[in-house]
Amino acid sequence: MRDPLEQRAAAALGTAVRRSERVAGGSINQARHLWLEDGREVFLKHRDPAPAGMFAAEAESLRWIARSGTIRVPGVHAVDDAYLALEWIDPGPPMAGHDEALGRGLAALHRSGAPRFGQPWDGPGFIGPVPFPAGWFDDWPTCLAESRLLPLGRLARDAAVIDEADARALERLCARLEEWYPADVPPARLHGDLWSGNRHRDESGSPVLIDPCASGGNREIDLAMMHLFGGFSARVFDAYDDAWPVDQGEPDRRDLNQLVPLLVHAVLFGGGYVDRALAIVRRRVGVRGADG
Repeated sequence: MRDPLEQRAAAALGTAVRRSERVAGGSINQARHLWLEDGREVFLKHRDPAPAGMFAAEAESLRWIARSGTIRVPGVHAVDDAYLALEWIDPGPPMAGHDEALGRGLAALHRSGAPRFGQPWDGPGFIGPVPFPAGWFDDWPTCLAESRLLPLGRLARDAAVIDEADARALERLCARLEEWYPADVPPARLHGDLWSGNRHRDESGSPVLIDPCASGGNREIDLAMMHLFGGFSARVFDAYDDAWPVDQGEPDRRDLNQLVPLLVHAVLFGGGYVDRALAIVRRRVGVRGADG
């Protein structure tokens, strides 16, 4: 008998599932490769239970990036609270100049811009299962504080990952963000969760981006996350900089730009991610840690 989840997806896709095979879905979700009777192949991501709106947010992110016409992302076939059915993309060997194409494509994505800072649809955004509030903002420091850092601080405090003193230090940092960011930076169209596991290749070996948490924001956020977890060659960054030079102050702000992924990982996994995030906060606001 066909699996109930596959039956549910098949009804939305308008055809039967001919064959199904479990595949890697990362540390957050499970996944299957579906072969459909109409000839399509589908990547089916699922999670039980999934946070309400998580898959819908990813679908909106993918569609918004796709509308930029800059770099390929998987097409969305169907979505509901339990699953996300995406175009299956068979990876080919990397094409010559793959890293350079990725750098140029990312620069083009960023340059395609956003109407304002924040998330361009209703409902929460997500990095993995961690939710973020929706909203539009007129400037980047307010957006970073209200839609990312302060909500993460509350989640971390409620999970006893950080204490009240650390939560207050993060609030003081957020109150000072405008000191460190230029005032005239336009909103870029961000991927929002750009570690090396979210880069992919298509059949021709061209770059593909997957699993976004897209929004309008400061483009340094994507670049900082790429530096944080590694896996991107210098050729990627050089090609990006050739296409759209990065502000000279970016290296001095990189720790601030890495706070979001570090706090997400602190909430999910604790451990050294907590220490790394708090070290940035304390250094920026001049607070000594518990050991200092």
